[in-house]
Amino acid sequence: MSDTTPYTPPAIWQWNKESGGKFASINRPIAGATHDKELPVGRHPLQLYSLATPNGVKVTVMLEELLALGHGGAEYDAWLVPIQEGAQFSSGFVAVNPNSKIPALMDRSGPVPVRVFESGAILLYLAEKFGAFVPKEPAQRAECLSWLFWQMGSAPFLGGGFGHFYAYAPEKYEYPINRYAMEVKRQMDVLNQRLAAHEYLAGDAYTVADIAAWPWYGALAKGQLYEAGEFLQVQEYTHVVRWANQIAQRPAVQRGRKVNRTWGEPASQLHERHDASDFDTKTQDKLAPAA
Repeated sequence: MSDTTPYTPPAIWQWNKESGGKFASINRPIAGATHDKELPVGRHPLQLYSLATPNGVKVTVMLEELLALGHGGAEYDAWLVPIQEGAQFSSGFVAVNPNSKIPALMDRSGPVPVRVFESGAILLYLAEKFGAFVPKEPAQRAECLSWLFWQMGSAPFLGGGFGHFYAYAPEKYEYPINRYAMEVKRQMDVLNQRLAAHEYLAGDAYTVADIAAWPWYGALAKGQLYEAGEFLQVQEYTHVVRWANQIAQRPAVQRGRKVNRTWGEPASQLHERHDASDFDTKTQDKLAPAA
């Protein structure tokens, strides 16, 4: 797994779009739209453009949790953005998120539409809009936001670092895999120690910090991310496993995890969500033709 050929960076880096591995077709060193296409708009106040990656799941879980609390204003349309086809580079999507990453949200409930991008920003925006899942007491709020931003800063090491080199890079090299595996295990230990003393990340209450962290670290703890459970010995982080299982039992989490999902068991896939009844009538197992 070691790379025995030394690499000397050139004086000036040149983009080689053939060397990017699995995502070479959609990775590029410039921003902006590649084609003109407007985004669809549904009938609900909130319009979400996403895919059920861990970052996308954060937002659909948050919206389903808000609806479960009775916040009718959190009704939403979730439109599928197939990122491997480059849909995130349409002019409409770039207008909502100039960084061309899912998820992206348009809030059309007021006289002027509000765009929100970056998953952590969307969670915080929704929490403040509806007054839910962020504590009001200053010390508890600070703890919650600290863990929320911890997740936002830490997950790139898990996804873009470990996940890329372990699962997606065209060749496997020992140094980057070891470097990022060490960092991911350190992060899991941070969570494990925290959750040994507290039910949830911010303390005794379920908050946006848990909603943000669960799709990444909960999936990792259950061996569902990059098929790396054995490699990282995730079962050793018993308190993270407990937390992951506890959150997975929440009905809103189970619903949110299905939205914009295009892989896995047909019953776990709701490609687009435009009404609460879609969970009962439009998952792929319901739409699949009879044998």
